[in-house]
Amino acid sequence: MSERRRRRLAAVLGAVALAAGTGALAAPASALAATPVDFATHCIPPAIAGIPPIDGTTNATVTVDNAAPKVGDKVTVTYTVNKPAASNPVDIALPADIMTPTGKVVLAGAQAGTVDVTGPKKNAPVPGKGAFPAFSMSGSFTATKAGAITLSPGDYNIHTSYIMELDTPCTVTNPPAPVSETVNATDGGGQVNQRAITADPASGNAGDRTTVSGSKFTPNADVTVAGWNGTATTADKITFKADANGGFTARPKITDPATTGIVAYEGAAWDPANGAGPVAYTVNSGPPPTGPSQKLNTSVNAGTLAMTQAGDSVDLQAVDFGKGGASTGDLRTVTVQDFRGGPAGWSLTGKVTDFTGPAGTIDAGRLGWTPACSAKAGSPSVCAAGSAGSVGSAGATLASTPNAALTGGEFTVDAKLSLDVPAFTAPGAYSGVLTLTLT
Repeated sequence: MSERRRRRLAAVLGAVALAAGTGALAAPASALAATPVDFATHCIPPAIAGIPPIDGTTNATVTVDNAAPKVGDKVTVTYTVNKPAASNPVDIALPADIMTPTGKVVLAGAQAGTVDVTGPKKNAPVPGKGAFPAFSMSGSFTATKAGAITLSPGDYNIHTSYIMELDTPCTVTNPPAPVSETVNATDGGGQVNQRAITADPASGNAGDRTTVSGSKFTPNADVTVAGWNGTATTADKITFKADANGGFTARPKITDPATTGIVAYEGAAWDPANGAGPVAYTVNSGPPPTGPSQKLNTSVNAGTLAMTQAGDSVDLQAVDFGKGGASTGDLRTVTVQDFRGGPAGWSLTGKVTDFTGPAGTIDAGRLGWTPACSAKAGSPSVCAAGSAGSVGSAGATLASTPNAALTGGEFTVDAKLSLDVPAFTAPGAYSGVLTLTLT
């Protein structure tokens, strides 16, 4: 195997390996004991892998740093995948520190919602055909209601940075997953922290900026937005004042490759009680672009709607005088090419003349068809076959595609033909003309 091929395959496997969870972190020592749970997982490998979705069983544990908070307290949550459902399928080893996990923990009971959790970009090497190690992600939520709050593992995604940037999203097949931890919140009279932030985009190269928006901070307070590496803030920080309503929009530059999230807080240092986050953020591998740049432009030209057919004559099966009945055959295959690239669908209709012979005619209404239509792989539009029934001189629909935001593709249209010939139709050859119209 060539080195280029080997590296490309390794890049793909770096994502496929995670199809049911991957990583290499143990749960933090501060996490409390909780119940490991099994749940069915549906993972979608990157398209470049060329393999179908992977279904398996994931074993995971959700732990907290405080199982008995008061209303208003922050609770740190750790989501640990103990045993992924897949192992390395080939002999190629995967290197260390290429995987960044993110996910969600599902809250129910006295308080419903989800908690965003992130893990650092850190994993042990995975040997060829070896089992994947465990990994952990952490985040926090504020207890807003007294009572029992259940925590279940939710969906997660593994971002890999090895040769190329790839994502493998994994979802809970039958949500919610079983409860792994329960928090019993009490009404301690504390004030609920309602601070919240978002980051868009949620990934970029080292040195890129992202837009962080915040709400419910203290009006006119000094706010710091900082990178988060899974356990602490990084050197990527920017400080400014919130507006009179406690909101803000900031454009921090994120350069630390260890960054897995972004937080915002009031005061001199990160404090979950006076801050918000972390929200997930990924720094893509590789150095930031340097030197002059050039904008590359191209265009896609719209084509036409057209059709071709495999022939222009169909010989229907002969029937006997005195018996008559179905004279059957197959329509010559029609190929429709819709290369317009717009929102309009198309309709292919047909109508037939009476069948004329040496001593009379067979009415056009006696010709029936059973249409069939299929779309070539990758076609944006879905082809619908017309209804089975009479064609006649008034005509009928053979096939069509609907209007949509983007239509087009290549389609194969066929039909089974049947002419109902009266029993005592005069012997001889009869012919009719079927005309197809594409609009």
